[in-house]
Amino acid sequence: MNKIDELTQKHISDPAGYARSYLRYLASCLDTIDCGEIERFIDLLLEARRQGRTVFFIGNGGSAATASHFANDISIGTRTGDDRPFRAVSLTDNVAVMTAVANDEGYDRMFVDQLRVHMRDGDSVVAISASGNSPNVISAVDYAKDRGATVVGLTGFDGGDLRKKSDISLHIQTEKGEYGPVEDIHMIFDHLIGSYLIATVKQEAGKHA
Repeated sequence: MNKIDELTQKHISDPAGYARSYLRYLASCLDTIDCGEIERFIDLLLEARRQGRTVFFIGNGGSAATASHFANDISIGTRTGDDRPFRAVSLTDNVAVMTAVANDEGYDRMFVDQLRVHMRDGDSVVAISASGNSPNVISAVDYAKDRGATVVGLTGFDGGDLRKKSDISLHIQTEKGEYGPVEDIHMIFDHLIGSYLIATVKQEAGKHA
């Protein structure tokens, strides 16, 4: 039984008690994060901006939504207003492309086939997967690494294959099946990193005003 199952069972007739316990558990998970890896991810994004390179985001289910949110917050949320935007693209957003690949080639090809079309030398891939074992994510990561791309992995549970293959690893250590806390913290990464990038862009703009 994982921690979330344990808490729901304990507080099944006490929603407020469950909420307090869930939030305390989430806080304990946050305390285990390696902030050095967050710094490396931020540095990667800033360097990609300087070089005009693209950062691709991928994931399934809730992680697909996180990929979309991340790409939005980094590319549009920063609104640089100059000729050096953050080029962040989610490969989870084009339903026609995704269904065409899934139908014609198989679901496992959904992201790798898009990378074959769009990825250029020097680009990066951010792979988001709670389990770290989604076949279509791993296929894309393998392709990206073969092309010399940097891979950032956002994982949970024990990290799976994705954690092992990632050059930069933002990992949340939990018991298997604890999707809620893992996906919660992945979104915290988004807003934490996005707010830092916005502040950096504003500071640069102030220096050049």
